[in-house]
Amino acid sequence: MTTQLRVMSIYEGFFSGGARALHSAVVAGLHTGGSHRHSVLSIHSAMHRETILQHMEDDAGYRALRAAGVAVAALGRRVGGSTGAARRSFSAAEIAAAAGHAGDADIVLSLKEQPLRLVNRPGFPDRPVIVCLHRSDPEHQGGALGDLRTAVADGRVAAAICCAESTRTAYAAAGIPSGLLHVIPNGVDLSRFRPVPARRRAGLRRAVGVPAKATVVTLAARYDPMKDVPLFLRAARAFLRRDPAGHVLLCGAGMSTANAELCGRLTDVFAEEPRLLSRVRLLGIRHDMEAVYAASDVVALTSASGEAAPLCLIEGAMCGAVPVTTDVGDSADLVAGHGLVTPRDPDAISAAWTEAAGRREELGPALLRSRERFSQTRMIAAYAALIDHVHRAAGVRAR
Repeated sequence: MTTQLRVMSIYEGFFSGGARALHSAVVAGLHTGGSHRHSVLSIHSAMHRETILQHMEDDAGYRALRAAGVAVAALGRRVGGSTGAARRSFSAAEIAAAAGHAGDADIVLSLKEQPLRLVNRPGFPDRPVIVCLHRSDPEHQGGALGDLRTAVADGRVAAAICCAESTRTAYAAAGIPSGLLHVIPNGVDLSRFRPVPARRRAGLRRAVGVPAKATVVTLAARYDPMKDVPLFLRAARAFLRRDPAGHVLLCGAGMSTANAELCGRLTDVFAEEPRLLSRVRLLGIRHDMEAVYAASDVVALTSASGEAAPLCLIEGAMCGAVPVTTDVGDSADLVAGHGLVTPRDPDAISAAWTEAAGRREELGPALLRSRERFSQTRMIAAYAALIDHVHRAAGVRAR
């Protein structure tokens, strides 16, 4: 009987975000596949992100992992309990607990480079580490790049999975050996993210409060400076002014009326035309993004930096929404042939939204042809192959 490979992932914490959703889907898929036994250790049991407190147990990724039978544990750190150097340090009890979990694993996956500050601590078991990288701005990750460099220098890092070519390029330029960097493009669940019939689409639109004949543009992002929400709002004002049938949806962590900063920005941007705000919907965190995308004509991204292979562009496109993005990370490559790339100008962006909505039927066949390229099954198989390769290589070195 073949022994299952034991793999433990370390998260900074569970909260709404593309990288965590994707990694959790990978772990659940590999665990249920049978050849691996996966577990997850979260440093924090709750995270304060994008203006809200997000508890581990409330996260969709956490629930999906538990439903798949994946063991999930947490060090139980309290959010806001420490800052600066104290936040980066760990108590002897925390290190012992982490070592106990890692001691039962053959391979350790680090979701992004931030958890490496724990992996680098003396007393953490010597296990091959695979770091999963999901951004294209390593120099803007606080001390995390230093932690990655330390882990590489100490020989802990056996490989790094980059979700995009822009990620590999950026980390190689930051000094990470190119031989460690492997690109595995992002994928999504094609059975979940898919177009729906016209009648079903009309019902989905009613559910989010927009008319059946509306032109709908959706931003699916957390409220974070890298997403450049102010640019999106200025483009939305120009779009709504131009198209009386236009409607705009914002969803994600912090995209709700509970976010006073966002509400203030809306008031400022639409100060001269407050009536337009009646066609802006703040939906917050949604667990049915496939329904929101299927109700949309356009999925928009106005990010300024940091993006690598944004899941929103892939998920939206797989549901039939035309992706329109600024040129950041691998976004231009992701939408090539079935979407549009815009300069960072609100009028140009709003015009591109109108063009994309008007060409939705024309671009439909290209969107359908691109589906297999973004298969989650393909992505999970690639993760499995690399994990197995690292394990075999570690065995050879040991012998």
